[in-house]
Amino acid sequence: MTHLQALDPKEATGRSKELFEGIQAKLGMVPNMMKTMGNSSVVLEGYLNLSEILGKGSLGGKLGELLALTVAENNACNYCLSAHSFIGEKLVGIDTATLETAREAINNDPKIAAALQFAKTLIEKNGRVSAEDVDTVKASGYSDGAVGEIVAHVALNIFTNYFNNTANTDIDFPEVKAKIKPDFPVAEATLLK
Repeated sequence: MTHLQALDPKEATGRSKELFEGIQAKLGMVPNMMKTMGNSSVVLEGYLNLSEILGKGSLGGKLGELLALTVAENNACNYCLSAHSFIGEKLVGIDTATLETAREAINNDPKIAAALQFAKTLIEKNGRVSAEDVDTVKASGYSDGAVGEIVAHVALNIFTNYFNNTANTDIDFPEVKAKIKPDFPVAEATLLK
């Protein structure tokens, strides 16, 4: 059962209604996460703006989706695992084996693997990475700007993970469940759903 209710786009008003109309026009649907974020138009608009601008960055859509999976697995967010597995395969064209290994911060391409591992390190260290951690990802070919973008992708995905875990958002994509079990009882009940 959801903890925060999704808005019906047909009944929305004001800025949320405008945002829902834009999402519908772009995606052909309004995903449940966005319907739920629409309870606060500033939350939805903030998410949409950061997501859109990061999509224009140097990392590209493929790496963005793989980073999302690494972060979602580490935060046991079934909604985000489901959404990004679907988007990665159907819209970005990533094979299922690559999607699966990204959840563990693994990739056959050493440069992509370095970015995924750096994202995992960011999460594990709560952002307090060492100079060595940063030097390692930069040695794989990432500029200072690209490292900043990796941090921004991690932050965006932590936001959506926390939002969906809080809301217990109904999954409207083919369901993917986290392999890890969190060390707190509320999310474990969600995982067993």
